[in-house]
Amino acid sequence: MTETKGIVTPRRRILQAGAGLVGGALAATLPDRALAADQAPLGTWPEGSSGPTVFVGLTVPRTGTYAVPGEDEIKGIQLAIEHINSGDPLMRKIATKITKGVLGKQVTYGIADSQAKPNVAVENGSKFISENKAVLIAGSVSSAEAVALNKLAQREKVIYLPIISGSNDTTGKDCARYSFRECFYAQTAAAALAPFIINHLGKNKKIAFLTPDYTYGHTVRQSFQAATAKGGGWTVATNQVCPLGAGDYSSYLLNIANSGADVFININFGNDAVQSIKQAKQFGVLDKMTLVVAYNTPFLARDVGPDLMQGVYAATDFWWTLEDRYPVAKEFVAAFEKKYNYKPEWGAQAGYMQFALWADAVSHAGTFYPPAVIKSYEAARKTESTVGEVWFRAEDHQLVRPVIIQRGKKKADMKNPEDYYEVVEVVPGLPLMQAPDAFGCELGPYR
Repeated sequence: MTETKGIVTPRRRILQAGAGLVGGALAATLPDRALAADQAPLGTWPEGSSGPTVFVGLTVPRTGTYAVPGEDEIKGIQLAIEHINSGDPLMRKIATKITKGVLGKQVTYGIADSQAKPNVAVENGSKFISENKAVLIAGSVSSAEAVALNKLAQREKVIYLPIISGSNDTTGKDCARYSFRECFYAQTAAAALAPFIINHLGKNKKIAFLTPDYTYGHTVRQSFQAATAKGGGWTVATNQVCPLGAGDYSSYLLNIANSGADVFININFGNDAVQSIKQAKQFGVLDKMTLVVAYNTPFLARDVGPDLMQGVYAATDFWWTLEDRYPVAKEFVAAFEKKYNYKPEWGAQAGYMQFALWADAVSHAGTFYPPAVIKSYEAARKTESTVGEVWFRAEDHQLVRPVIIQRGKKKADMKNPEDYYEVVEVVPGLPLMQAPDAFGCELGPYR
């Protein structure tokens, strides 16, 4: 099922085109119209940006194991679109050239449930492109979705923004000229978190991994295995590979419990992380081993309870107490809480920032023509954000941004019902990142 917000139907586009003839003299001054004389149509351009609005398609898990972070992600995107359309002062601190809308056009959107399935995500994106002439596709919680949508975006020449995607492959071997990732990922998570857990737990430890069986899980496991071996001489006692949405983790956890490991690194995400940690407690794994969360999932501490997360180290993209460090974060947390009555988790922050950075790129390009927007991203323009100054790396379209290290609080130390973590450190992003070509990124053509 697809939820739509201000979708422009084909009939409405015809009416808009007629109205455009009446105001032809004014329309001719718009950047897209000026550029149309020099460039052939590409993707959904110029049709998708020829009227007073532009449409973006959101394909996000709303059912299944990734539904909870998916809904949080949607809320962040909706707030961003609202702020873009109104020219909110917070949005203008990130996208400094916007007024109301992007290049004077209001942003409309539709939402479709991807179910965290790559084929469904591609079907949703394809419909948004063909039926709604989307100028942008966004959304993912599973990296398998993101990789599949990278390929769709490159083929259709429509820009795509993954929101939650932790695999190295998204801006590595499966990178695309038409895709840009804001969030942290396996390599940076491991490079940031490994020194903390080695310092806290000591050297020469044995790890038991619980790894979801797709690109996110495998690349996170590889990155953490390499980082802990190099920095602390850690070895792997067992790597238990489980399917997405397994539900019952008993066989994997029994193997982990009997592995002789000192540290249990859980790579699961979403409801899979919640259920596997709860079951790990039931099977005595957490009594034998120290839990580490490689890549923290939104709402994890809330859903497993602070008792299971106290003292647990985790890497994350954002935590709301960063409002004490960054003015943009403070305004974002306040605006989000006012609208939704809870503190934003990191999926919401990633959604907001992706759309703010897109609005910034388009407004600096002065056009929706995709190659011009891409080159605006690739200019490595430094921008203020919820985690300080950030910019996109031209070689692989990965945002250069810090990784946040969290440690779970004891329930007695929580200052309010959402105060689950203390921020141990904000680790600068650039030193954490691999060389641009290390993971095999070869960006495709502009046209």
